Amino acid sequence: MLVDLDHVFADPLFDPNRCGIGYHPLHSAIPIFVYVLGAIFIKNSIIRLIFIGLLFHMFTDFIDCLWMFSYCEECYTSSEIYKWLNFSD
Repeated sequence: MLVDLDHVFADPLFDPNRCGIGYHPLHSAIPIFVYVLGAIFIKNSIIRLIFIGLLFHMFTDFIDCLWMFSYCEECYTSSEIYKWLNFSD
């Protein structure tokens, strides 16, 4: 999907121990919120399907992050997901 074009701006380009959710610009909180709003409120069925596809992509990336976190605690504590869930720290 074109949403993964934001990976080219990452430094380093590929890091096997990095969670993409929250790290890449199109995988961060505000765009994900926009994808949810688009999937709910857009009337055009083609555009709505694109937003649903974007949400599904974020969900699969999140599952990948959870899988990685299961064997790499440091990956979890250095991720944006950790910061989102522990915003009071």
